[in-house]
Amino acid sequence: MQGLALTESTPGPLIMVTQYVGFLGAWNLSGSYPPLLYGTLGALTTTYVTFLPCFLFIFLLAPYIELLGRARRLQAALAGVTAAVVGVILNLAVFFGSRVLFHDGGLDLFALALAVASFVALQRLKAHVYLLVPIGAVLRWSGRCCRGSPVAGSYT
Repeated sequence: MQGLALTESTPGPLIMVTQYVGFLGAWNLSGSYPPLLYGTLGALTTTYVTFLPCFLFIFLLAPYIELLGRARRLQAALAGVTAAVVGVILNLAVFFGSRVLFHDGGLDLFALALAVASFVALQRLKAHVYLLVPIGAVLRWSGRCCRGSPVAGSYT
C-alpha cells in the first residue's frame, strides 16, 4: 500500500515499483536457476515492456501532433480522457485518505492534524511539496514510534 501511494505521488517511483515487482516475481519463480540473475532480468524486462509502448507512441505520432491537434473528434476524446484521469486521481485520493484517517476503528487525529497543517502550509504559506513530504514522513514516523504503536515496526 505504501509503495502504491508513493508511486501515485510522483512519476519516478513508478519505475522503481515496476522494477521491484518484476524483480520479486522473477526471483520467486527462478526455480533451480540463480535468483539474482533472474530477478535482474525480471526487473529489466518489466521496465522494458512498461515503457516501450509509451516511447513508441510518442516517437511514431510526434510528426503528426499538429495535425492531430486540429481534429475536433480527437480533441473531444482527449477531453474525455482528461476527465477520466482526474476522476481516477480523485478516487485514489479518497481511497488513500480514508485508509490513512480511519483505521483500527477510529479517526487518527494525528494524521488529520498533519493533513490540515500540510494543506495550510501548501495553500497559505506556499510551501513546496518536496519539503513537506519528508517533513510529514519524519513527523508521522516519530509519532508512531514515540507512542509505541503496534504497527510502528512497519514504518522502520
